[in-house]
Amino acid sequence: MMKFGRVQMLLILAVLSFLLIQFHFLPCSNNVPTEEKPSPVHILILSSWRSGSSFTGQLFSQHPSVFYLMEPAWHVWVKMYQNSAEVLHMAVRDLVRSVFLCDMSVFDAYMSSQKKKSDLFQWETSRALCSPPACDSFSRSDIITAGNCKTICGKYPFSKVEEACKTYSHVAIKEVRFFDLKVLYPLLTDPSLNLKIIHLVRDPRAVFRSRENTMANLKRDNSIVAGSQETKGEMGPYNTMQVICKSHVEMYKAGSQAIPSFLKDRYLLVRYEDIVRDPLARAAQMYRFAELHFTPELQKWVHNITHGKGQGARAFDIGSRDALRVSQAWRKTLPFEKIEKVQNVCKDAMDLLGYRLIQSEEEQKNMSLDLLFAQNSS
Repeated sequence: MMKFGRVQMLLILAVLSFLLIQFHFLPCSNNVPTEEKPSPVHILILSSWRSGSSFTGQLFSQHPSVFYLMEPAWHVWVKMYQNSAEVLHMAVRDLVRSVFLCDMSVFDAYMSSQKKKSDLFQWETSRALCSPPACDSFSRSDIITAGNCKTICGKYPFSKVEEACKTYSHVAIKEVRFFDLKVLYPLLTDPSLNLKIIHLVRDPRAVFRSRENTMANLKRDNSIVAGSQETKGEMGPYNTMQVICKSHVEMYKAGSQAIPSFLKDRYLLVRYEDIVRDPLARAAQMYRFAELHFTPELQKWVHNITHGKGQGARAFDIGSRDALRVSQAWRKTLPFEKIEKVQNVCKDAMDLLGYRLIQSEEEQKNMSLDLLFAQNSS
């Protein structure tokens, strides 16, 4: 009996040895190189409301290699609106990280268990959610308008969001709910992420004028940004602008002055005025930064959408327009009294980011577009 047990043990050891040898030499004997899938590139477009971020987001959304979501943290702010922006930073950061990793279960905390793809904020602005596998009605190479997508692609289940995300080489998010770059340091040092940050800014006077046109839509967000008391009365809009301008200053300093090593080559400041003045060059710059190819189809789309006749009056409207003229409309429509107040609360941001102050109503009236851009050129 003992002899039989010894023989059985020797047979087991022999089989294990054979398997270990096979495992060790299998790659060599098959002579098949192991190919690792490239790590996805993660792009975060940081901006504030009414700064041209919806258009800038579309530069990435329409790229066939990019999975894009517009302001997913909207769900956090709607669910937890009684908190300040600083308190919500951590929840927003955690949500953004999960989206970058294509883990859409993070939305379970902010949406009903019966959620559909169409429950996601501004989902129709994502070309990736309007093409396979998220929607079978368009090709992944198509330029897709939000209107066409919303009509045709809304019936698909929420699970398609995660399924689609996992098929792209780049994941891009546009977000207006970060006010401190340092909050993002854990994401920049996270080995599971390859994060690049595009910081989009716009002339505060243009932002203020555009915000005036959409004041009702921004009421809740303003309260979270500056506090409900600070947003009341005549100075309310200026108090909110002061917080926004200060945040841009702090983010720019953190991203470009005495930066930590993990931020090197991963932060890019872009001014909206520069984009609309030379759309193809600035789009090419952002694509290079994001490691994306600027296809001829996209070049044509960028030119057409910035050289139309539209006035861009509606919020989130990304239709064809005369982008350069629209970007400077504030100079003729914003009273000098308001210009002075905006310049007063945003002077540091304007100085740092290269926006020239207007000293008088006469100067406002006579300043040419070329002069304004000459002073603003970076």
